[in-house]
Amino acid sequence: RAEGRRLADFLPANNRDMPPVRPFFDEPDRIEASLDTLVPSNANTPYDMKELIHKLADEGDFYEIQEDFAKNILTGFIRIEGRTVGVVANQPMVLAGCLDIDSSRKAARFVRFCDAFEIPILTLVDVPGFLPGTGQEYGGVIKHGAKLLFAYGEATVPKVTVIPRKAYGGAYDVMATKHLRGDLNYAWPTAEIAVMGAKGAVEILYRSELGDADKIAARTRDYEDRFANPFVAAEKGFVDDVIQPRSTRRRVARAFASLRGKNLSNPWKKHDNIPL
Repeated sequence: RAEGRRLADFLPANNRDMPPVRPFFDEPDRIEASLDTLVPSNANTPYDMKELIHKLADEGDFYEIQEDFAKNILTGFIRIEGRTVGVVANQPMVLAGCLDIDSSRKAARFVRFCDAFEIPILTLVDVPGFLPGTGQEYGGVIKHGAKLLFAYGEATVPKVTVIPRKAYGGAYDVMATKHLRGDLNYAWPTAEIAVMGAKGAVEILYRSELGDADKIAARTRDYEDRFANPFVAAEKGFVDDVIQPRSTRRRVARAFASLRGKNLSNPWKKHDNIPL
């Protein structure tokens, strides 16, 4: 019963009402120096995305939804400046943060719920791709991934995205990118926004050189220098700014404050044809 009351406290009375605004006792421009070392130097080492969510939220309070289902993606509510924000975040601790059928469905349903009740959405991206394997393919992972793509594309609420680390390929595309009408998209200096990781890309692009370890190592370093950073994406306008991790709460709070008057409506139609 207490859990139900806590959930209701984040929500508006109905879909025509705005989410409630509560008193808060946390500085919107709070600096979190510990976030500068959250992402490990080894790109294959996991870290707990919940730590970032707690450090962004007012008073460190995160109410998680469907905690025991599809743990490779986190969904739930926080408050920023006393206002409800829905959070969708990849969890590198589980399946390296890959998207699969269950996590795509979980996130898509949550995004549509937030959009239905006019709740802004914060998306935290660390996704190396869709989970490989014939089981996923037979189960229709592309169709279920498209549900998340559709949900973000259709959502008209304010959408702010932060990319702490990996944002690869089609899985990057479905995570509230600029291409899906993301309003403000930020990257940390540790972000890698590319089609795929350096090792996999080099093995495909330079297959004829696989026998020469020195050449492959040089090609890998070149790929990392060119794409294992957020600045190429920033030049192309795919992210709005590269931000210091410690100032993420301040930047996210400012972003949502600037979007409070957002008024976007989709073209009129009887209903959408969601990929079911």
